[in-house]
Amino acid sequence: MKILIVLTYYRPHTSGLTIYAERLARGLVARGHQVTVLTSHFNRATPREAIEDGVRVVRAPVLFRVSKGVIMPTFGWLATRLVREHEAISLHLPQFDAAGVAARARLMGKPAVLTYHCDLKLPAGPFNWLVNQVVHLMNRLAGMLADRVVAYTQDFADHSPFLRSFRGKLEVIPPPVELPEVSAGAITAFARIHGLNGSGPVIGMAARLAAEKGVEVLLKALPRVLEVYPQARVLFAGQYRDVLGEEAYARRLAPLLKQYEEHWKFLGVLNPQQMAAFYPNLDVIVVPSLNSTESFGLVQVEAMLCGTPAIASDLPGVRQPVLQTGMGEIVPIGDSAALAGAILRVVDKANRCKYIRPREEIAARFSTARTAEAYEALFESLLERK
Repeated sequence: MKILIVLTYYRPHTSGLTIYAERLARGLVARGHQVTVLTSHFNRATPREAIEDGVRVVRAPVLFRVSKGVIMPTFGWLATRLVREHEAISLHLPQFDAAGVAARARLMGKPAVLTYHCDLKLPAGPFNWLVNQVVHLMNRLAGMLADRVVAYTQDFADHSPFLRSFRGKLEVIPPPVELPEVSAGAITAFARIHGLNGSGPVIGMAARLAAEKGVEVLLKALPRVLEVYPQARVLFAGQYRDVLGEEAYARRLAPLLKQYEEHWKFLGVLNPQQMAAFYPNLDVIVVPSLNSTESFGLVQVEAMLCGTPAIASDLPGVRQPVLQTGMGEIVPIGDSAALAGAILRVVDKANRCKYIRPREEIAARFSTARTAEAYEALFESLLERK
């Protein structure tokens, strides 16, 4: 089957959405399909067209940016050509251009499946409000034109105004989760490089330094944690400099980060092997997200595969990894005191065993192979109907 995946940002951009799309693309290739990704050429250091891990990636030139979006004059022409060349279309929202691609798919008789990753909520301001409304309109049009709409969890679907509008088209497919195996030596080397000497618990966070991720919730929880564990440390994996659209947020957090610089270390973007060594060195990973721009938190499951419990905000979808596995705790949204209490409970060695589950139990619930197989079955059923 020839499958076209369309999204605004792809690698080297790092987010839950791009990781999901990359894993899905590779998973479908592993099942024998021909996969093309159509995305933006937001990073001029990347090639306009290339084969990456068996996936053909086509990047449309970017004329300029509008907030976190991009304007691509040739995108429509590329979309028309590529929709014509492929048998099934996989669209990933939020995405301004999805409605146009879905319309092309409908006109050409190609099944289009829309995956709704999260809501779009830009920072406050009249211009961003207008951008939000336009993107919401285009997302809704895409949903109307698509044959099926995919959600990560029924929990998020039940609470999302967008997904509730398309109950008749809804399919729930668990997200792709994978983690390479690394040696005990690599895990030990990671600890040595980052000065982890076992003197205090290590709290992990894996995200972009972005307002919706709730970094300040963890920062404000640290005083209580440090009262009990003066040597506690936070390792933050992910982009923290020059995050698109988050410059003001970084400036706002700078004083707090300065205050706790002895207990907080930014690691930058880690590759999959480094992430696989990162998680086992943590006593807990936290996902203190603040709103529905987060719909799951793949890093929770990745950490759980390494035996590391998670603490997550009580957000629809985001709470599901902990609720489904029992590996951690759920805390009220934006509640630093509750987060501090949960951290202290989870890292307490006397409580540790009740938060641990066998790796096989976690892997049985979430895997890239399972996700790719579900998409394959969905595409095949739609092609039969077409």
